[in-house]
Amino acid sequence: MAKCDICGKGVTFGIKLSHSHRRTNRAWKPNVRRVKAIVAGTPKHVNVCTRCLRSGKVTRAS
Repeated sequence: MAKCDICGKGVTFGIKLSHSHRRTNRAWKPNVRRVKAIVAGTPKHVNVCTRCLRSGKVTRAS
């Protein structure tokens, strides 16, 4: 689901802590976008996190 095809960043699980110290499970999801990028010389749709897009690890296809 929310997984980057470039760096492999995925969902991280942890515990939400309320003011009264009640603990419940929660998930942090990465900011993943479906973009058209150049992969092995051909344009292809890939799921990429925004950090990989910003850092230039992905060449977007127009």
